[in-house]
Amino acid sequence: MSETLRIAIAQQNFLVGDVANNVARIIAVAEQARDELGADLVLFPELALTGYPPEDLLLRPGLERRVREGLERLKQVSGIAMVVGYPEVVERCRYNSAGLIQDGEIRATYHKQQLPNYSVFDEKRYFDAGDQPCVFEFKGARIGLTICEDMWHPGAVAQAAASGAQLLLNLNASPFHTNKWQEREVAMRERLQEAALPIVYCNLVGGQDELVFDGQSFVMAADGTVTQRAEACVEGLYLAEFTLGAQLEPLPATLIEPFSVEASIYQALVLGTRDYIHKNGFNGAVIGLSGGIDSALVLAIAADAIGAEQVEGVRMPSRYTADMSLEDALLEAQALGSECHTIPIEPAFNTFLDLLKEEFGDKPWDTTEENIQARCRGILLMAISNKKRKIVLTTGNKSEMAVGYCTLYGDMAGGFAPIKDVPKTLVYRLCEYRNSISPVIPQRVLERPPSAELAPDQKDEDSLPPYSVLDPILEMYIEQDMCSEEIIAAGYTPADVNRAIYLVNLNEYKRRQAPPGVRISRRAFGRDRRYPITSAFK
Repeated sequence: MSETLRIAIAQQNFLVGDVANNVARIIAVAEQARDELGADLVLFPELALTGYPPEDLLLRPGLERRVREGLERLKQVSGIAMVVGYPEVVERCRYNSAGLIQDGEIRATYHKQQLPNYSVFDEKRYFDAGDQPCVFEFKGARIGLTICEDMWHPGAVAQAAASGAQLLLNLNASPFHTNKWQEREVAMRERLQEAALPIVYCNLVGGQDELVFDGQSFVMAADGTVTQRAEACVEGLYLAEFTLGAQLEPLPATLIEPFSVEASIYQALVLGTRDYIHKNGFNGAVIGLSGGIDSALVLAIAADAIGAEQVEGVRMPSRYTADMSLEDALLEAQALGSECHTIPIEPAFNTFLDLLKEEFGDKPWDTTEENIQARCRGILLMAISNKKRKIVLTTGNKSEMAVGYCTLYGDMAGGFAPIKDVPKTLVYRLCEYRNSISPVIPQRVLERPPSAELAPDQKDEDSLPPYSVLDPILEMYIEQDMCSEEIIAAGYTPADVNRAIYLVNLNEYKRRQAPPGVRISRRAFGRDRRYPITSAFK
């Protein structure tokens, strides 16, 4: 028996549904772990064969067939054992499984017991719950398997310990939200109160629609000390070593310090945007540059995600666009090295007004004319997208999406919304963070009062409470489910609270038609929050 057990943690980015290429990646990474790291075993994330979450693809017999074929290919790998996640159909049940593959066979199989069915998770729609532990002997050690949610509830750890486990391997597809890394480590320490066993926590990395998986895999000793932590938002292969004996002890290894809150959110936004663009086969991105702070942040995210040369900014001035807005938009593009073009919307706007003159009659000017301007811009951006195969990145933030301060088929027109879950006050913090790396957003953009520039001297605060007031109200109502009385008791005026809640409820129909965007909070618009459009609830 060797003196140490060498386990490679494969923090990898898999594409949902691409079973053949996912299998090829697993084989390549396993061989790298064997040949370059001298690993005895390599641990992969949850549902690595299919990617996570495969959703209703799981209901297709063709996916089941491809998974079986993929497992047969994995059995051909020699010289290293693999623990891999995959969906498994047994008789009339479908399980979220993890298998130990070694020497041409699946030596042990575990079925996930705790199936999350809250927030962004729908696992009870697809899977049956297991009820048995899985502990196998390997290199003289007794190793137990668990999958993601199993470690957030009592039971599975105690089962594994009762079956003789000396070490736990935990496969994960744990999505990002702010400070999620801390929550994971706290949850693992809670489980260690059931049974003091070292844990190898392998997490998925990558963007999948609105979800971002941030990696940050780690090793935790039986006393709750984190002895090794992987980097956030990047793929990697990390060697964890354990002394063999009556107890398995992890040897000290690289302990990556987590990012600051702003840095972690920014990196998640970059990763989610990059993977959405690349995995969906776009040639680049196009963004409407207003000279405001939201489009400036989206431009920086896109440039960092796919390269500034792949990002095209378009200035689309109207009669209400200030000169400083045009100047700042150009400065933003130049600072990053992106193209910037100018297409005035005044001719198109005038044409629409002329076409609608008889229909509108003597009705006064109102938001209708403002929305026509936004929709002129949406048409231009979508035309560029169609012609050049570049995705339109919308620039609306969470505060605007919450209260409907956005135009359907106008500034909401696009394929992906990078800052859809970023409140306006956080937009400012993220811009300051990005400028701390290199100055790409002009200071004037950070200091100017925000404006849609769709009417003379327009300011956001003409229609909304200050964002410093609005954002906390929205967080309490949307993310914490607090009622108006509770929010008012927290120190906000009834007028501000009731207006914000009214606008949130009123604009569900808009959000339902919005493009997906990166989730960075505990409750984002989309999978997280499923409210009826037609409702009398107040």
